This record gives sequence, C-alpha cells and structure tokens, in this order.
Amino acid sequence: MNRPDSSPRIILASSSPYRKALLQRLQLDFDTLSPDIDETPKKGESAEELVTRLSLLKAEAVARTNPDALIIGSDQVALLGSQILGKPGNHQQAVVQLRAASGRRVSFITGLCLFDGRNGRHQVAVVPFDVEFRELNDTMIERYLKREQPYNCAGSFKSEGLGISLFERFRGDDPSALIGLPLIRLTRMLEKAGVSLL
Repeated sequence: MNRPDSSPRIILASSSPYRKALLQRLQLDFDTLSPDIDETPKKGESAEELVTRLSLLKAEAVARTNPDALIIGSDQVALLGSQILGKPGNHQQAVVQLRAASGRRVSFITGLCLFDGRNGRHQVAVVPFDVEFRELNDTMIERYLKREQPYNCAGSFKSEGLGISLFERFRGDDPSALIGLPLIRLTRMLEKAGVSLL
C-alpha cells in the first residue's frame, strides 16, 4: 500500500480497530490518530445532527496538527425507536440492550466527514443502515455475550462476527456503514478530493 508522491497524506481520525480494518480494505496508505473531542450530545440534537457534528469535529481536531492531510472522521449512533443506544460498557447493560432490540428494528446512523487540510474544505454525509433483530431469548443473549463480549460496540453486537446470528435481515445501501465507516460514500469523497482508488 504505497502513496504516490503527489497524493496527500490520509489520516483516519479514530482509535476504532473496526474502522481501521474497514479502511484497510481500500488498500490505501494511511495513519490513525485519535481525536480528543467532547462527544456529549447537545440538548434537542437529532441523531443525524449529532453524528454530522461529531464526524466533522473529529476530522477538524486532527487537521489542526496535520494541515496538509486528508482527514477522515466518522461517528455512529444506534437508534431503537427514538432512543439512542450507546456502547453498553458492561455485560449487564448489553443484556438490557439486546433484550430491548429483540424482534425489533435498530437504525444505525453514521456520520462521515472528509476534511481537506490543504484548503479547509470538507465533505459530510449521513449514511443510515437498518438491522432487524430476530426474537432473542435470554439463553441466546447470554451465550452470545459470553462468546463475543461486544461491550465497546453500539447496540451490543459485532456484525462482522457472531453478531450476524442475531439478525433477521439488513436494509441499507452500504453494509460497511453498519461497522462504522461507509466505504462506498468514502470512496466517492476521496475521488472528489483527488485520490483515485482504481
């Protein structure tokens, strides 16, 4: 994965191993830096507004110390009805989330930003992706959580792993959005910024 001399440095503004693994699929030479921002939602802020704001803030934070780079920022929330599901953080909260999601649809709203430090311009998109959960009983939930321990994942599952067994169906244009980095949209953004993948 080499970068031509004329191409800008690319930085993924994230410490997420899942986003890093996704971006590696594009066979780009890139670095990762963790942005230090306040991710607290604002009062009355919708899920779309939140992920748009945070993806841009993450990219801008990294751009401040890397002014000649293309910075990729992304943020995601899971919605069960109107309730935002965060990362559970522990087993007990993951059980609560999966019980609530059983037999229901969860919408994943992913904000994506490509910030061009060379000129200060940015492209921003919001990419939705829906997951319909199968009916889950407590035994299934416990077995899943003990095997995969998805406590740092919004919605309490890893769709790229055993979490796929929790679902009935997916609905959306870009399955990579579910993992947290919409590659189809990102590819178009990179091309618009002068980075050709093919």
